[in-house]
This record gives sequence, structure tokens and C-alpha cells, in this order.
Amino acid sequence: MSSPRSIGIGAVLSGACVLALPVHAHTGTGLAGGFLAGFAHPLSGADHLLAMVSVGLWGAFLGRPLVHVLPVVFPAMMVGGAMLGMFGAPLPPVESGIALSVLVLGACIALAWRAPAWLAVAVVALFALFHGYAHGRELPAAADPVGYSSGFVLATGLLHAVGIALGLLCARPVGRRLARGLGALIGAAGCWFLLRAVS
Repeated sequence: MSSPRSIGIGAVLSGACVLALPVHAHTGTGLAGGFLAGFAHPLSGADHLLAMVSVGLWGAFLGRPLVHVLPVVFPAMMVGGAMLGMFGAPLPPVESGIALSVLVLGACIALAWRAPAWLAVAVVALFALFHGYAHGRELPAAADPVGYSSGFVLATGLLHAVGIALGLLCARPVGRRLARGLGALIGAAGCWFLLRAVS
């Protein structure tokens, strides 16, 4: 059972975490390190953090089975994207794709869009490729690619869990309005990220 107070506390803590982070996680390539560096990487940029929390939040809104499926599809496809990045496969502008993921996922939550299961999976899978590709471009220079990959996949899963928890807290009608408001804020942040990526 959730109360407006617990929902408010969760929203404030989430906002504080986002405001305390740099805007982009991909300001350069060749991050050295292993598991800890990989774990910290998705937490080091608001674009990644918001997209991954949004996947969990949208999944919680859509309910079963997507509340379980989307947080599995995203890391799995992210690993595929990382492989493409490691081998330098061509992909449309990655930063624009990541920014667009924040914008679209935020809009899906804000508009309370109940996408068909196949379409929700396709949207999440596509955006996961961009996030994974960005990680993959950094992996070849990492001291421990396996540890780094394990770290960023685990952090991604935890961010999805945060989104699911927020979604479950927002199960009541008042909470749903709060969740949609969060989605609108996330979508607005995505617009800003996209403007920065294309400028």
C-alpha cells in the first residue's frame, strides 16, 4: 500500500539523484576499468538513468507480462548493441538515438499509452541497441571488458527495478497522475537531450 507521502518522498529522491548527475554518460570513449566502472557508467548520466528508469515505469504501467518482459529485453538487446559497437558496425547517430529514447519513453508514460505487447517490446529493444552501442564503443579500451559489461548490465537492471517500484507506488489514481507527470518531465528532458545531440 502506498501513501501520497511515500510517493512524494520517492519523487523527491529520484529528482535529487537526477539533478546531481551530469547530463550525458557518453562524453568520451575508452573508459578504463572493470566491474565498478561499468556499474557506475549508467548512473553517471541523466540520459541513461532516465531511459532505464522509464523502461521499468512504463512496464509497471502496462502490467503483466510486460512489467517482467521489458526489463529483460532491454539489457539483452543492450548487449547486442554493445557487440555492434565493439566491432564498429554503422548505426545512426547514437547520442540522438539515446536522447530520443528518453523523449519517447517519457511520452509513453505521460500519455498512458497502452501499446500492444509486441510494439512495446520493439520500442524498448530498438532503444536498447543505441544504449548498448554507446557502451560497446567504450569497451575495447576498458581494462576488463567482461567485468565492465557485467557492471553496466547489473546497473541497468537495478534502474529498471527503481522504475518498476515507482510504477507500483503510483498504482492508485492520484499516483497515476504523478507517474504521468514524471513521464512528462522525462519527455521534456529528452527534448533537451535531443536538442543538444543535434546541435
